[in-house]
Amino acid sequence: MTNQEMLNDMGQAITDSLENEIHGYEIAFGELTIIARADKIVTILTTLRDDANFKFVQLTDICGVDYPERAKRFDVVYHLLSLKHNARVRIKIQADDELPVPSVVDVYLVANWYEREVWDMYGVMFDGHPDLRRLLTDYGFQGHPQRKDFPLTGYVELRYSEEERRVVYEPVKLQQEFRDFDFMSPWEGAKYILPGDEKAEDKAQES
Repeated sequence: MTNQEMLNDMGQAITDSLENEIHGYEIAFGELTIIARADKIVTILTTLRDDANFKFVQLTDICGVDYPERAKRFDVVYHLLSLKHNARVRIKIQADDELPVPSVVDVYLVANWYEREVWDMYGVMFDGHPDLRRLLTDYGFQGHPQRKDFPLTGYVELRYSEEERRVVYEPVKLQQEFRDFDFMSPWEGAKYILPGDEKAEDKAQES
């Protein structure tokens, strides 16, 4: 049996077992992805963990993806590993920044920090999480830095104030005027004369 056939059989078995909880599955780049309902994620992961046909006993990661043009702009993606069947599966659900996604901490304890990271980076809420607070950024941080509409400079900057002898937060201040950077490959020549190059041309003409 080829890997493609094994993944297809696994996807079909999961679809048959959870036909009311998932929308379907797809196979791409040698990996199986299950498209699921967000409100049924606890039931789905519990079945995939406990059912002898699957035994996905390890949750290896939870991550987020941002699609700002969609009504439900976020994908929350769960990566599972079955040691019994030597197989991996990806569970993908859609979410927004208003309606919480059910927490799966009671299914996989390791989801505690994974869900905190998704909340911190994307702002996806997890209903029932025991301690949903920032994990990678500071507690006074504004916004969620992995969103595609988050400014590269952020909103506030942190520095140590000698006058107040403590760390202070201040609005970001850019100390230089806007510059038009040239991001061409260094192997390509510019279509215009760079500052200073005109001197080299003058010397070439004199010689």
